[in-house]
Amino acid sequence: MLLAFSVAPSGTPAEGSRPTDASVHDAVAAAVRIVRESGLPNQTDSMFTTIEGEWDEVFDVVKRATEAVGKFGSRVSLVIKADIRPGYKGELSAKVDRLEGALSDGS
Repeated sequence: MLLAFSVAPSGTPAEGSRPTDASVHDAVAAAVRIVRESGLPNQTDSMFTTIEGEWDEVFDVVKRATEAVGKFGSRVSLVIKADIRPGYKGELSAKVDRLEGALSDGS
């Protein structure tokens, strides 16, 4: 499965957390750190982080990343989009490769 997610805090930071401006980069960094330490194939862009793996392992990472972001506010917003295609691996890059191939073919 490929799972793209975006997670952001809102509200008042938890006691002991460093107050920040309207930027959420520290919270996002905490989430991305967990994703990268998971060892699962992943990619982060300006809007989403995409992870590839089996259902349980991917959702475990998303849960831990969401909990890490929760320390930066009293609420957490989580957006998830998944492509569940049993039997396929390496789709994090293969889907983009197929798209680039179609573009270069003029299709």
